[in-house]
Amino acid sequence: MTVGRLGALRDKRFRRLFAGQALSNFGDSALYLTLGIWAKTLTGSSAAAGGVFLALAVPTLFAPLAGHLADRVRRKTLLITVNAITALIVLSLIFVRSRDELWLIYTVAFCYGASFDLLSAAGAGLRKDILRGEDLASANAALQMASQGLRVLSPLAGAGLFVVFGGPSVAIFDAITFLAAILATASLRVTESEPDKTHGSFWRDTTEGFRHIRAVPLLTQLSLVSAIAFSVIGVSETVIYAVVGQGLHRPPSFMGVVMSVQGGGSIASALTAAYLMRRAGAARTVGLALGCFALAAVFCTTGSLPVVLAGAILDGTGVVWLTVGLATAMQKHTPPRLQGRVSAAATTLLITPQTLSIAAGAALISVVSYRLLLLVMAVIIGACAAWLLTRPAAPPDKVTDAAPWRSPRGRGLRRRPGEPVPDAAQEITPAS
Repeated sequence: MTVGRLGALRDKRFRRLFAGQALSNFGDSALYLTLGIWAKTLTGSSAAAGGVFLALAVPTLFAPLAGHLADRVRRKTLLITVNAITALIVLSLIFVRSRDELWLIYTVAFCYGASFDLLSAAGAGLRKDILRGEDLASANAALQMASQGLRVLSPLAGAGLFVVFGGPSVAIFDAITFLAAILATASLRVTESEPDKTHGSFWRDTTEGFRHIRAVPLLTQLSLVSAIAFSVIGVSETVIYAVVGQGLHRPPSFMGVVMSVQGGGSIASALTAAYLMRRAGAARTVGLALGCFALAAVFCTTGSLPVVLAGAILDGTGVVWLTVGLATAMQKHTPPRLQGRVSAAATTLLITPQTLSIAAGAALISVVSYRLLLLVMAVIIGACAAWLLTRPAAPPDKVTDAAPWRSPRGRGLRRRPGEPVPDAAQEITPAS
C-alpha cells in the first residue's frame, strides 16, 4: 500500500482516522466471526450460527433513523459517543457461559448492527468534509483494505482466542480496540459541514435520502441491482458453515482460515479499487464485484479445499469492489447535508433484502442441499452482474439535491431540475 496508489493517505487527518479505524476493525472482524462460532459451538446448529448474522442485519431496517440523526448533529461527536457505548455493550458478552445465554449473543449482535449503521452514516459525511472529491474512492478503498484485509489475521486471532481462552476473551479484546477509534476521531481537527437545520415533517426529513437516490439514475440503478443480488447473498451467511462442515469436513473454527484467505483477496482488490473506479466507473465496478460473488458461489459447491479457498479470495475481492463502488458513488453525487441519510438509505435498500435472505438461509439449510442454494445464488447474482456490465447508467454531470431545500426562515425554495445545490457547488476546505 502506498500513498501514491491510495491518494487519500496524503491527508494526515485521514491517515490518523485510517489507523484508528483499522485497529478497531481488527477487533470487529475477530468478534463477528467468533459470535457465529460461539453460537454453533453452544448449540451444534448451523441455523443458530446464521441467526447471529440475522441479528446483526435486522437493525438496518431502522437505518434511515440513524442517517437522520447523523445529518442533524456533529458527526465527530456522534462517532466518539457511539464507539464508547458499543464497547460497553460488547463487554456484556463476558457473562455468556452456556447455551442458556445464547440470547445475550443475539442481543449484542443486534446492538452491534445498530452501532454500525450510525458509524457508517456519520463516517461517510465526515470523510467528505475531510477529503477532496477525487480522493473519496481511494479513502473508501483504504478503509476496505483495513476492514477486509485484516481478516488475514483477525479471524485467526479471534478463533485462536476463542479456542484457548473462550468467547469472553474475544469480547474484551474487541472492546479495547474501540479505544483506538475513539482516540483517533477525538484528535481530528476538521471544519465540519453544518448539520442540517431545516425542518419539515419527520417522515419527509427522514426519507429524503431515498428520494435523492431515486432522482439520480446512476444511484437508482446501483441500489436496485445490488438489492436484487443481496436478496440471495445473505443465504451464504448460513451456507458457509455447511460448506466448512459438510463439504470440507472441518470443525467450525476452520471458518477462521476461510475468512483469513478472504482477507488476502481483499488486500489485492483494495489496491486496484480506485484505479478500477476511474477506468470502469461505479456501475461496472459493482458489476465486476457481483461477478466475483457469483463465481465464488459456484466454487463453494465443489467440496475441494483449494477451490473453496479460491472462492474465498473472489469473495474478498467482490466485497471491496462493491463497497468502494457503491459508497463512492453515493458520496460523490450527494450534497453534504444529505450524506448521512443517503448512506443510511443505501444501506437499508441493500441490507433489508439481505436480512430476509439470511432468515431464509437459516430456515432452508436443514431441508435443502447447500449446493443447490449456492447454485441459485450464482444464477441470480450473475444476472445482476451482467446487467451492470452491459447497461451501466451514466453518472450525473453535477451534484444536485433532488429534494426541495429551504431558506433559513423555513420558506420552501424549490430547486429547478438540474440546478446545482448551493451547498455542494463549492468544495469544502477543512482546517489543517
